[in-house]
Amino acid sequence: MCGICGYVSKKNITSEQLKVMNDTMYHRGPDDSGEEIYEMKDGWQVGFAQRRLSILDLSVLGHQPMHSSDKRISVVYNGEIYNYRELREELADYPFRSNCDTEVIIAAYLKWGIRCVERFNGMFAIALYDRETQDVYLVRDRIGKKPLYYWYEDGNLVFASELKPIMKCPGFTGEIEKRVLSRYLFHQYINAPESIYQNVYKVEAGAVLRFSLGKIKTWKYWDVKKVYHEAQRNLIGDYGEAKEQLKELLKKSVKARMIADVPLGAFLSGGYDSSLVTAIAQESSMSPVKTFSIGFHEEKYNEAKYAKAVAEHLGTNHTELYIEEQDMFGLVESIPKYYDEPFADSSEIATMMVSKLAREHVTVALSGDGGDEFFCGYNVYENVILAQRLDKLGAMVHGVCTMPIARQLHVEDRLPFKVRVIAGNREKESKTQFGAGNYLDKARAMVKLPADGSQMLPIHYLTESKYHVKNWQIRRMLLDMDTYLPGDILCKVDRASMKYSLEARCPILDKDVMELSYRIPHKFKYAGGDKKHILKDIAYDYIPKELLDRPKVGFGVPLDKWLRGPLREQLLDYSSYDYLKRQDVFDADYVSNMIARYIDTGDAGPATGENYSKLAWSFFVFQQWYQTYHE
Repeated sequence: MCGICGYVSKKNITSEQLKVMNDTMYHRGPDDSGEEIYEMKDGWQVGFAQRRLSILDLSVLGHQPMHSSDKRISVVYNGEIYNYRELREELADYPFRSNCDTEVIIAAYLKWGIRCVERFNGMFAIALYDRETQDVYLVRDRIGKKPLYYWYEDGNLVFASELKPIMKCPGFTGEIEKRVLSRYLFHQYINAPESIYQNVYKVEAGAVLRFSLGKIKTWKYWDVKKVYHEAQRNLIGDYGEAKEQLKELLKKSVKARMIADVPLGAFLSGGYDSSLVTAIAQESSMSPVKTFSIGFHEEKYNEAKYAKAVAEHLGTNHTELYIEEQDMFGLVESIPKYYDEPFADSSEIATMMVSKLAREHVTVALSGDGGDEFFCGYNVYENVILAQRLDKLGAMVHGVCTMPIARQLHVEDRLPFKVRVIAGNREKESKTQFGAGNYLDKARAMVKLPADGSQMLPIHYLTESKYHVKNWQIRRMLLDMDTYLPGDILCKVDRASMKYSLEARCPILDKDVMELSYRIPHKFKYAGGDKKHILKDIAYDYIPKELLDRPKVGFGVPLDKWLRGPLREQLLDYSSYDYLKRQDVFDADYVSNMIARYIDTGDAGPATGENYSKLAWSFFVFQQWYQTYHE
């Protein structure tokens, strides 16, 4: 686990400047660092740098940048290749010097070319320079576990694990990409390939970028839609067989992620996914696995008691920490430093806290991420089924509401909230992303339109037809795998854990587990209204049902209380008319009035009784980020 950065440019970027860029990611790799510059033909230069968190082969032989024995290939890399030992056996003719997976990447490229990435099972962001072809490649893992940004302008390329190195690159001006802001305010994250800056992008999950003397080309080597449909041709029809195959792959995946030359543990919330991962790890361990959870004194948010009961049943070495609201509040100021792009999923705060707790004891932690998206765990998936059943009725209601007389009488405004949502869900490309129309309208109205006349990106992802799936529930799961999982969940865990130099590993997001999940019939995942049915069934093999069956809680943050209480004055400053006019990002009239009304009443519009704390929090986090990096 590390941080990488570098460039390919005709500009003169010195080794000292490259080191400044690299050291902005000290938290990602406090154990070692390296910066090197190589000359290409036609006046081009390549700069590679890395900050290292030592996990495998702690010796100097794991130092990066790393080079092939013939000096043809140079690599910097962030992540873990879990099947590197098996690959190493296939590459036995290569003269290995180290025992780390970085050198396996080099040997694999020399044997198979860039398609070697199709053989890697792991989480990774790779930059590779081939002196023979004069190509530089950027590669990101299949589901986007590891981040990788790039700035491409005037034929020059700068890349990094985070935005901070790019911000420190000579010549970077940091023009904000206003087109993404309404989408950000609504979703609370910025999805690939976009970023908060113009001409700065994220390498998409499962993608390769090739830079060849000023020109770039990108392609997908692993695509959710494509892999899903290929797997659907080979469904596992028998439930018992599906369960057994999934269980064996999960055991293999967890075992592979327990390979480390440093202490290892697991996050344990007491929910199905983290409990199952922990149970398998405990079964595979010679000693009690170290497990970690945080608790809240407020009962409705507290899962620690459930996690403790699971830990006692499994016999883990469990550590829990009960935290006060003030402990969480104290982390608010650190958000922009470690999430160096606006990111407003408030559960990031609790994730930082459990990461800090774990890092006091271990360097690697297993997590249960991915179970909800791949096995149908979120509550929204139930809402999607209902929306599909009522869609034709909603179309009829919408038709009535758009009649002239109905408009005059404001019939739609008098309908129950849920009926309005179903009736307004008419966009074919975003059927599973329904939401309150007034909330969407406010997210759009808050942002000042770009002066160049360019249009805002649609708030919803208008891509659903590409999945060619009639079942809305499955379609939404696939969409979440492409957007919410890498853009929000995995980003949250990566930045929160790396804040404390902790590596988080996700066994459910193993390549083989993901691909097997596509072969499992949906009725085994959502069985008679039981979400995540087959995954729960495996969990019950290890843990009594009564310890796991309960409503999902999640990490709660009292946003409304904070924004209208201790953060009130700061939010008022951020939304003052004069400040917004100078900033020239938001509509000063609209936002200043909207935030003032929200602070006074909890509403941000007509007196509908709806609370807009989530939208106000997205705005607050953006302004906090803006002041950190632009003032």
